[in-house]
Amino acid sequence: MAELLTAAQMRAIETAAMASGEVSGLELMERAGAGVVAAIMQEWPELEAAAQRALVLCGPGNNGGDGFVIARLLAERGWEVEVYLYGDPGRLPPDARTNYERWREIGTVQRYEDDGPEAFWLDPELCREQTVLIDALFGTGLTRPVEAFNAVGWATQISEWRLPRDQRRGAYPAVRVVAVDLPSGLCADSGRRLRSARPPQELEEIRADLTVTFHARKLGHVLAEGPALCGKVVVAPIGLETLRRPRAAREQRATLVGPPDGLGKAGGGHKYSHGHALVLSGGFGRTGAARLAARAALRVGAGLVTLGAPGAAQMEVAAQITALMLRRVEEAEDLAALLGDARLNALCLGPGLGQDRARDLVPVALEAGRAVLLDADALSAFAGDPDELFDMLHEGCVLTPHGGEFARLFPDLAEQLAARPESGPAFSRVDAAREAARQAGCTVLLKGPDTVIAAPDGRVSVHAAVGARSAPWLATAGAGDVLAGLIAGLMARGLSPFQAACSGAWLHVEAALAFGPGLIAEDLPEALPGVLRGLAG
Repeated sequence: MAELLTAAQMRAIETAAMASGEVSGLELMERAGAGVVAAIMQEWPELEAAAQRALVLCGPGNNGGDGFVIARLLAERGWEVEVYLYGDPGRLPPDARTNYERWREIGTVQRYEDDGPEAFWLDPELCREQTVLIDALFGTGLTRPVEAFNAVGWATQISEWRLPRDQRRGAYPAVRVVAVDLPSGLCADSGRRLRSARPPQELEEIRADLTVTFHARKLGHVLAEGPALCGKVVVAPIGLETLRRPRAAREQRATLVGPPDGLGKAGGGHKYSHGHALVLSGGFGRTGAARLAARAALRVGAGLVTLGAPGAAQMEVAAQITALMLRRVEEAEDLAALLGDARLNALCLGPGLGQDRARDLVPVALEAGRAVLLDADALSAFAGDPDELFDMLHEGCVLTPHGGEFARLFPDLAEQLAARPESGPAFSRVDAAREAARQAGCTVLLKGPDTVIAAPDGRVSVHAAVGARSAPWLATAGAGDVLAGLIAGLMARGLSPFQAACSGAWLHVEAALAFGPGLIAEDLPEALPGVLRGLAG
């Protein structure tokens, strides 16, 4: 799985590399600038054919230093380059100041200081069609809103200039916007735009067409507003890949969920060697969600899957299933008796279960010590007293709340997520999920386009259903029930709760992508065989 770094972790990696003497700050800055130029040419090959025009906006830190390198390298290609600096060149960090001086040997710099908002509006005539605008203002080190730097005009104009012509106000030209590390104003750790409590005026977000970051993606590229504001994200290597990382940079790092390994069934054995999952159903008229979950558990490779339904619903369930098995589970005593079979090694409770039934059955399921997935009603049933649930949970459990369910179980964390982020690093969905997993003592999967999976030991992964992995048609009734069944089925097969949650999240989206628009929840399990064949081949 690819790493997702915080700004502090990235700084630690760079600092350790420079302290080792293997690379200097100037070398890293030169490589970063060259990486941005290479990414621009790869993204828009037509720009290689003839010299173009670039407008480079440099900030007061090392992100601005990257901008000066980019300006020089583009000028060496014959491009017409305009450079603007926000701040005092005498106060630039040493490496950025060196690259400022290198640029000054071949070009000019228009400098703006904190002397009033009117100074920060750029002449629209500077940007003609096909201009590339480089946002090297604030990058990953930003801890205050852009408004605090009095650069409101620039941010608003950048946003305006990249709109399609029929959506633009006035006669602004179209430009390509390239962000260095991150679009200015975006928190590198949370993907949330930092906002002043009393902005001097309405501020548009800077939306990039292309964001070029270095060494590894940052959490802000895949969380919250990040994907919408970053556009396409390209990671440019800067020579840190082979260097030994400091211990501090390795601890608690997040990863990006990728394709799971080893999901093909091993040869030999029998059905019980691949696990037996139990999915508990609600009453008459409420069995569909559990049937979706059970079908997904079977399709993902559990050797057997049993639906446990109350007597009044058994005929309804029996008329709808074939490969699934059916047992009567009316009350807690019935479930306890069924769990006397040690071969039942994973349980799924929640989809369509009903809250009263959940309060009766969840304690029995958890007391058995098997792998347990709790979703939907199994979570909402304890909203009034989440500690009651947390006291029963164990490390073999997975909770899969959506935002509303998360807020009911973890109101303090949800409140922090909902608060306006006025400084950085802002509280993120990774922070929330990690703390939730610690409080609950088990794996927590916080659903969303940026699904976050956290284990109680601090491990965390993000599945970002954005860009090429965006599947908006997953917003359909029953899709979450299928995800619950996938994870339960994978735990039945022997995957750890954290592994099962990560793999289930990836398979869920991959099945949706394989089917395409028009998807309904019933289609997801049927798309799984093709997905699994692709992983095997």
